[in-house]
Amino acid sequence: MAADNIPPFIAAQLNYLLTHFPLVVRIEQMWSGSKYNPDVFDRFTLVIPYCLEFIKWDIIYDAECPTSAPDIIFGPDDENFNPFHLVHGEGGDSRSPNISLSDWNYKDPTRLLVLIQNLRDQYMSYQTKRVGGVDDDRLKFEISTMLSREGIEMHMCSSAEKLEEVKFSVPLLGMNINKMVPGCPWRHPQKIYLQAAYPVGKKYVSAPSAPRLKLISTFELKTVFSVDDVKLPPWLDGMCMAEYLPHLEELLEKQVLEAISLIDVRRRFIEALASEFGRPVEADSILCRKATFLAASGVFTFLVHFLISTQFPKQLPVLMLQSSQHFNSQGAPIKSRLLTDYPWSPRWEASFMADHILEFLTDEALNFKRHCNDPLQQSLVIK
Repeated sequence: MAADNIPPFIAAQLNYLLTHFPLVVRIEQMWSGSKYNPDVFDRFTLVIPYCLEFIKWDIIYDAECPTSAPDIIFGPDDENFNPFHLVHGEGGDSRSPNISLSDWNYKDPTRLLVLIQNLRDQYMSYQTKRVGGVDDDRLKFEISTMLSREGIEMHMCSSAEKLEEVKFSVPLLGMNINKMVPGCPWRHPQKIYLQAAYPVGKKYVSAPSAPRLKLISTFELKTVFSVDDVKLPPWLDGMCMAEYLPHLEELLEKQVLEAISLIDVRRRFIEALASEFGRPVEADSILCRKATFLAASGVFTFLVHFLISTQFPKQLPVLMLQSSQHFNSQGAPIKSRLLTDYPWSPRWEASFMADHILEFLTDEALNFKRHCNDPLQQSLVIK
């Protein structure tokens, strides 16, 4: 955060927050609150993950009074969230010690992070208290069976039909996925969560319907394992969350371990390609999701891009050719369509896969060369 129109003390605190906060927070918008210096941005909307969704808080600094702590404006649905109320401490009335702003030091770049972390903790306590006060026997039972699990978050909200519901964020699997991936490129821990949404009802039902369930993962995990490919186990009649979770975690653990093992399968495939095409120009050496090789057909040279999915070898790689000699009217290299219409079997050995791709490209290179030489495709041809 090095914009010239952000006061240095705000930029320092923002940089520290965005870099060191344990969750991925982001800035949605920034604006100025000064009538005299409208180009100086001293307030912004902070988007904070909570319960697998997001809460948005406006952080209001005063650039003309840098020693003052910022004001916080919470979301419109949280008008009863008042973490700054006075509490009775041992020394008399004082602000809550967790979020006290009385000793604010604007020169300390860590202060905003500490403030936001404390406020988020207070918000989690506020939502937990709201959910705990719901007059719903089923919800009270579910809460009693789940609270022993570490990291659970809950949120009282309105559904699309304007009916009250409670959403739970349940962290799954105790494994450290980051450590399981050699050379792990992720800064934040990669996790999988179950989001469970229960409608709020006061009447006891002998056979309540299943909650609305959805698997959600941290964003970077999708480069190795996609929860969208997981088929959730059925929710049986009379089942509670404490009974459902062990079955789900057993299923997920097997699939995550398999997905991580496929990294080496993709690596061996890239190595097999190298034996046919030579050393790659570029390759993803950690997750092995892509590689680029230089190829030639006579004097026509081109790049072959391999895009390898997490479902490899069940899903064949997507190929794309890029000429190193032909450019379109915008000066960009001419590229082929995405190629998937070549012989493939997931049961083949990696060397056999590479051999069939090379054979396919021998003919495809001639088609691509004709495509590149089409006057409609280019404005410049380098011979």
